[in-house]
Amino acid sequence: MVMRYISTRGDSPALTFTEILLGGLAPDGGLYLPETYPQFSAGELEAMRGMNYRELAYAVLSRFADDIPDEDLRVIIDKTYTPEVYCNVRSDESAADITPLHTLEPGLHLLCLSNGPTLAFKDMAMQLLGNLFEYVLERAGQDLNILGATSGDTGSAAEYAMRGKHGIQVFMLSPHNKMSRFQTAQMFSLQDRNIHNIAVNGVFDDCQDIVKAVSNDHAFKAKYKIGAVNSINWGRVAAQVVYYFKGYFAATHDNDQQVSFSVPSGNFGNVCAGHIARMMGLPIKHLIVATNENDVLDEFFKSGVYRPRVSAQTYHTSSPSMDISKASNFERFVADLTGRDGARLRALWTLVDQGGSFDLNDGEEFAKVADYGMLSGSSNHASRMETIRDTWEKYGVMIDTHTADGLKVGLEYFEPGVPMIVLETALPAKFEDAIQEALGRAPERPASMANLEDLPQRYTVMDADVDAVKQFVVSHLND
Repeated sequence: MVMRYISTRGDSPALTFTEILLGGLAPDGGLYLPETYPQFSAGELEAMRGMNYRELAYAVLSRFADDIPDEDLRVIIDKTYTPEVYCNVRSDESAADITPLHTLEPGLHLLCLSNGPTLAFKDMAMQLLGNLFEYVLERAGQDLNILGATSGDTGSAAEYAMRGKHGIQVFMLSPHNKMSRFQTAQMFSLQDRNIHNIAVNGVFDDCQDIVKAVSNDHAFKAKYKIGAVNSINWGRVAAQVVYYFKGYFAATHDNDQQVSFSVPSGNFGNVCAGHIARMMGLPIKHLIVATNENDVLDEFFKSGVYRPRVSAQTYHTSSPSMDISKASNFERFVADLTGRDGARLRALWTLVDQGGSFDLNDGEEFAKVADYGMLSGSSNHASRMETIRDTWEKYGVMIDTHTADGLKVGLEYFEPGVPMIVLETALPAKFEDAIQEALGRAPERPASMANLEDLPQRYTVMDADVDAVKQFVVSHLND
């Protein structure tokens, strides 16, 4: 039986993996989820324990992408997860591991997800998505114009994954002057003709709102073949599920053990993948949602109230990739809290789209948060600087600002006998100014990126205007 995907809002037809892969949002404005989560038995988990990353990726992704022939899926996975691509490892780690587990002390680990070409965890899914897109488009003889939004890491990961891909153009929105210098240079220095960078006068949420508005213009989307690479795309989330399995097996000796993961969180895609891994049978005790000063998610998990902020209330912080006040993937999690009640989701997100909030304390929905093992906490600039310093002094390990948020909050819930795995989300080189402030020294960076900020940059500054972005896309399709 082929896996089918349904919209969180319940008003779109059930489709297969390749049918939803390119489009992002469902026609009713919702996000796609599997009709039911595939399950791994105890015996299957035991067999997976000895697998390498590519084998694990096939074991997980073949459950989600079962309309791609097995041989083709294996080729795509083997092409994606190679040591040559994930080579930016620490001196004591092996690129062959793809996502090495770095032990800080017994029971406390970093899962290193940032060894790919853009030094951020987004590469783990985006490199796969690029190869999947190319495969599906070539089979169908189609082109695709990707419209995305980034707070820093998604954009560069998408552009590096899609650059030079046949039949694909990328239009990436980012908040003007609100990314690190390294992040900005990574994106804007690309000279590939199929890459278009748009710096929006506003914050990330303005960029994300534009992408959603264009996606919901079904006539425009169909005419100009608009696709999505943000984590609203189910393929991104599915790919991220894999490294939870990898981290669990690396930190445990048998499948009777539980672990907890602490996840730096902005758009909720990364921790949503952990929730899905848990729903599939991975023995996760707690998933800890670590936010920065933009603590909308922390507020929800402590109170049951989801209250997105307006743009003017979004803080610009030293962990800028988490400067998000509308977590688009959160809708997938709330769909599970509400028992996949599409009408309920439509009502809740109508409130959000109108600038309001919602409270799930009225019924039994918020009680499920504890059943799903969800905890949360927040960090701020002072605490992340302190965490970076403490980690360097105590373990000789340099971490970036987002990973510091995850470690700070994770330590608040660290308990004996339960391994704590903090997801490393970027290498320190991407946030040099913050590392210089915390440690008084610059982080190392790969030789290939030694003078990145000095390269010529190509981008366009625009106001947060949906129609203007549409016009830009149309005018550049034949470049």
